[in-house]
Amino acid sequence: MCRNIKTLFNFDPPATDLEIHDASLQFVRKLSGFTAPSKQNTEAFERAVERVAAAARELIDSLVTNAEPRYREVEAAKAKARSAARFGAR
Repeated sequence: MCRNIKTLFNFDPPATDLEIHDASLQFVRKLSGFTAPSKQNTEAFERAVERVAAAARELIDSLVTNAEPRYREVEAAKAKARSAARFGAR
C-alpha cells in the first residue's frame, strides 16, 4: 500500500491538498490495515486521515532547502526508466 506514497516536498508547483490527502489516506490505510473501514470505524478513520494530512501540510510548509525544485514530469520519467531497468520494457 505505501508504495503509492510519493515525496511531496520541493516540487514546482508545490504539492496540492489532494496529493497530501491521498498520501495521508495511504498512510492511515497502512497503519490500520484497512483499505476501507467498517461503518463503526469510519469516523475514526476519516479523522485520522484529516489529522495526518494537516500534519503533513504543516511539515511540507515548514521545510526549507537550497536545492532546486523538482518537476513532476522529470521525476515520473526517472521512475519509469528505473522500472524499465528493473522489470524490463513492456
